Amino acid sequence: MLDYFSPDYYFERFDKISVEFLKKNGIKTLLLDIDNTLAPYQQAEPDEQILSWLNDLKDNGIGFAFISNNTSGMRVKRFNQNIGAPAYGDSCKPFASKTILRALSELSADVETSAFMGDQIFTDIWAGKRCGMRTILVPPIKDLKNPFFRFKRWLEKPILNHYFSKNSIT
Repeated sequence: MLDYFSPDYYFERFDKISVEFLKKNGIKTLLLDIDNTLAPYQQAEPDEQILSWLNDLKDNGIGFAFISNNTSGMRVKRFNQNIGAPAYGDSCKPFASKTILRALSELSADVETSAFMGDQIFTDIWAGKRCGMRTILVPPIKDLKNPFFRFKRWLEKPILNHYFSKNSIT
């Protein structure tokens, strides 16, 4: 059961995921969460670090799309306005199979050569696993401290302990 929720890979930050790593592991497409994965909630637009990393992906033939649970369509649209990637808000992760498959279709990609990256096990990682994709977990940039998020992080601990007992941090 813990393996089903465990990420396939863990990185300390999104920008530690290199093109070389992706190519070595046969990953040609990334589906990316935005909030707390690439940027804090309050950061409306990608900064130079995010843009540089995304451009590196693009320049090396790695496709990507944004899959967000943010209910404000404007948030996702504004973040993506100068990037032009497929972008979906209010995706209902982890039950976003239709959105994920639509994004993969739009990118002419398949689940075997794609990975889902995010900061939450019970939304991002589970969404990718439900679709048969590999998954990449990064810690949240700036975690929310409300009771709901604290409870979710508490539930994630045994899964993370299980992952780290079998793997090293990348």
